[in-house]
Amino acid sequence: MSLSVHKELDEKMQKTIGVLKEDLHSIRAGRANPALLDRIVVEYYGSPTPLKQIATVSAPEPRLLLIQPFDKSSVQAIEKAITQSDLGINPSNDGKIIRLAIPQLTEERRKDLTKLAKKVGEDAKIAIRNERRDANDKLKKMQKNAEITEDDLKKSEDEVQKMTNKYIEIIDELIEKKEKEIMEV
Repeated sequence: MSLSVHKELDEKMQKTIGVLKEDLHSIRAGRANPALLDRIVVEYYGSPTPLKQIATVSAPEPRLLLIQPFDKSSVQAIEKAITQSDLGINPSNDGKIIRLAIPQLTEERRKDLTKLAKKVGEDAKIAIRNERRDANDKLKKMQKNAEITEDDLKKSEDEVQKMTNKYIEIIDELIEKKEKEIMEV
C-alpha cells in the first residue's frame, strides 16, 4: 500500500524538476537561446497567443535570435510583445523578420540573474519538501487506519526522506550548472 504513496511522490517530484528546468531555461545567460521567448504572449487577432505558435524562432549566431512570423501582418504585434516583456531587448525588423541582438551581460545583471536562479531553485526545494510532508501525512493516516504497521511506517518515511534528498541534490546540481552558465563571460 505504501508503494503507491512512493510512486505518486516520485511522479510529483519529477514534475517539480521538469518545471524547474523550464524556469531555468527562460533565465537569460549571455547566449541567444530560443527558449528565452517561450513566455512571450502576443496579442494576435484579439486573443493572447504564445509566440512559438505564430512564428519560428532560431539562433543563427551566439548573440542573435531570428523570429520569422508565419503571418507577415503579425510582425508589429510580436515586436510590441517583446518590447513590453521583461527581457530588456529591443527588437528590430525589416518587415518580414524580427532580429533580437542579445547584448553582453553586465556583471551586475549576471549577479541579479544568479539570484533569480537561486530563488527559482529554492522555490523548487520548497515544493519538494511540501510533497514530502504530504506523503508522510498519507503514510501516518494509513498507519492510523491500520493499513500499514508502525515498522512499515518508519521504513516508508525513511524511503520518502531518501527520495527527498535525491531530488534536492538534483535541484542543487541544476542551479549550480545554471549559475556557471550565467557567470561565464
